[in-house]
Amino acid sequence: MSGNSAAPEGILVEEFILADDYSAAGLVSVGWSSQDRRWRASSDTSRRIRTDALLRRRVVPVARQTAEVFYRGLAGEDLPDEAALSAYCRVGAPMSMPAPLRLSAARVTAGFHETRLYRILFANELNPGALANLRAVWRMTTTGDPADPPVRVLGTAGRRIGGDAFSWDLRRLGAMDAWCVDLTVDLADSRDGAVGPLLRELTTTMRAQGLIPVTIDRFS
Repeated sequence: MSGNSAAPEGILVEEFILADDYSAAGLVSVGWSSQDRRWRASSDTSRRIRTDALLRRRVVPVARQTAEVFYRGLAGEDLPDEAALSAYCRVGAPMSMPAPLRLSAARVTAGFHETRLYRILFANELNPGALANLRAVWRMTTTGDPADPPVRVLGTAGRRIGGDAFSWDLRRLGAMDAWCVDLTVDLADSRDGAVGPLLRELTTTMRAQGLIPVTIDRFS
């Protein structure tokens, strides 16, 4: 997070608590600020970032490598490793998520064992450069003109992992600073081990383009 100056004020680390089906059951976070120079639970800050557009303007999502440089410059020491940061996150009360929403009865794509639909919801605006990056990274097929306000789905992409098939749409939600990735999962059998890593990958890719993940819902 940074103020009006280029120098960051601190670092916020967040981690989703996932249910058995990889939907988000909660969000835990920990922050370090240059003011008090210690790690503390930061669920309130995480909640405000997702509801306060002015506060989001002070937040810059970065990869761990960048956070390490910032932290060493601010604290004069190495950023704690992933296990330590995760333990810090779990100290405070989690930011709760709404109850799972099931929009329809389960419908299985022909030839597959199970079909699921996930939505990864994000806050913030997606600028044209970020959209171009997503098209390149995902080899996404363009399905709509972002300059046309009524257009909601701007692109679609997909992947096969073993016998499982995955496809996802990049969707704009109304006039708000909100976007989502709608992921359809077609599982070849009862094993779903590829779902979690792909959800994490899609979330990380969107974060790299300045989007802030809000939740991961499963609709069916």
